[in-house]
Amino acid sequence: MVAVTAERGRLCAGIDPHPQLLRDWGLGADADGLERFTGICVEAFAGTVALVKPQVAFYEAYGSRGFAVLERALAELSDGGALTLADAKRGDIGSTMAAYAQAWLADGSPLACDAVTVSPYLGFGSLEPALSLAEETGRGVFVLAATSNPEGRSVQAARLPGDDGPVELAQDIVDRAAARNAGHVAAGAPAGPV
Repeated sequence: MVAVTAERGRLCAGIDPHPQLLRDWGLGADADGLERFTGICVEAFAGTVALVKPQVAFYEAYGSRGFAVLERALAELSDGGALTLADAKRGDIGSTMAAYAQAWLADGSPLACDAVTVSPYLGFGSLEPALSLAEETGRGVFVLAATSNPEGRSVQAARLPGDDGPVELAQDIVDRAAARNAGHVAAGAPAGPV
């Protein structure tokens, strides 16, 4: 990450091909439009932007064709020297979380990227399969903490008992990610307004 940002700057470009955006670009709100829009973005970003963050849900919406577009985009971005962050917001327990980790963080996976977003709201410990695999493969994990959507505040600002008094859940997540980083994988914790 340090080398790429030193060369290309700190810009993270998102690819969020929601149906209205596809229509605004004169494209169909279908798999063909998704493929064309993504191709334009990849061509613009691959050789110049440090980090590209595709929003996975907009690819999932088109089923296997959408995933095929995403697979190609991740490969082409990587080939062009850009780092990739799958904005997948995955979160589950046990073997299911391990399967998500394999999909996004395992060497050789068609969806392998440099980092993935995950949700800790089934308990920070539920992220262990992703954190461990990221450490093993040299990839990263961005842990949702305090998100920008106002609906999240009711959960993220909840108070938990702490050793030094009550602490917000979002802060607890940030603290746990920081503790994990002290000796392990880089686990980022994006924090919007809470």
